[in-house]
Amino acid sequence: MAHAGLETGAPRRGPLGKLVDRLGSGVVQVIMILIGLFWLVPTLGLFVVSLREVQVNNAEGWWTIFTKPAELTISSYKNLLATGFTSSFWNTVLITVPTTILVIGIAAMAAYAFAWMEFPGRDLLFLVVVGLLIVPIQIALIPIASFYGGVGIFGTIPSVILFHVAFGLPFAIFLLRNFFVGIPASLLEAARMDGAPEWKIFVSVVFPLGKPAIASLGIFQFLWVWNDMLIALVFANPDSQPMTKALQSQMRQFGNNVDILSSGAFMSLLIPLVLFFAFQRYFVQGMMAGSVK
Repeated sequence: MAHAGLETGAPRRGPLGKLVDRLGSGVVQVIMILIGLFWLVPTLGLFVVSLREVQVNNAEGWWTIFTKPAELTISSYKNLLATGFTSSFWNTVLITVPTTILVIGIAAMAAYAFAWMEFPGRDLLFLVVVGLLIVPIQIALIPIASFYGGVGIFGTIPSVILFHVAFGLPFAIFLLRNFFVGIPASLLEAARMDGAPEWKIFVSVVFPLGKPAIASLGIFQFLWVWNDMLIALVFANPDSQPMTKALQSQMRQFGNNVDILSSGAFMSLLIPLVLFFAFQRYFVQGMMAGSVK
């Protein structure tokens, strides 16, 4: 029996809630699709601009391509490759892929230790890791540049990788540790009772169960390094510069090389999109992890 003065049943819906119920989920989905298409318009415009001559782009908007499809050409991409952009592309790959692998591997092992292993000073060390999250990158640029110059690696690809790994680890450890803590302790205890060492438990139990969080971290880390410009401007020389620095150098002649900038920007956008759609299932699982108990 309900208490006096207390309402039972479903909560009252406001005017907006009632409107959504009347419209139905189908209309909401259509609206969301339209919003998504609207956000894709700049990407479509960039792609069209990269497939037209500079003179045409300067004379008319990209949307005129729907009435003049004959203006499409791949000459912009040929000009891009002629500028040595290919080496910058491979430099970006050589920086991003090792950095992502190192951050995931080191952070996963450290996160497992912080979550499930007992050792002196564990909590204090984890607080130090959390504190490193608020350290801005800018304050380390000059000291690290001086150190790199002293050991003779300034301007090389390894110097860029080491800097990214150092500043990527605090967030990665924090993220994975919070995910690993949610793994049922009974699974780890059962493995220990069977005589499995800690490395075996990590490889066979924790790492497979942590795939959603690891994939999410991998996507974030890959995008951060792939799109980075600040670290590349400071530590990369012309031989080791990634695409971001190469495109930035082309901005000085923006009015004369829109074709190179647009095609280069679209190429730099393509790989992250492919990566995201390839691992989006794990990404969604990682984002939803812990939201439902």
